[in-house]
Amino acid sequence: MNIPFLGHRRQRPGVFDPEGIAELLAECELLRSQAGRAGVQLDDTVDSLQALDQLLPRWRDDEDILPWLGNDAGLYLGTVIVRTVPGAIWEIWPDGQPVVRLESGREFDVVASGQEWATSGVPELSQLYAEVAES
Repeated sequence: MNIPFLGHRRQRPGVFDPEGIAELLAECELLRSQAGRAGVQLDDTVDSLQALDQLLPRWRDDEDILPWLGNDAGLYLGTVIVRTVPGAIWEIWPDGQPVVRLESGREFDVVASGQEWATSGVPELSQLYAEVAES
């Protein structure tokens, strides 16, 4: 996901206003809509990641929606990580790709992970969260 219009908001290279970027990236409208139709409320918790993992992947039949849903799934995973893992923040790479940076300095490309999840369901979002939270 390229977000070039955020470039002017940098506090230091690659790091943005944490509240503003978190709010923008947490929208995930398509994923929230799809989940809501299936009776899953996305409340930015680990439990909601587990609920997403249990959904029937009907979106895989729609090639037009798949990349967008994967993007949203990754951003939602990142949102849960940033809101629940101490020290985790959003960072934007120079190419505009949002990633989650952990307190340890490790960076996690949540959008790529969301794309994999949307396409194949593996690894599960809750499993990815657990791996990141342990880091």
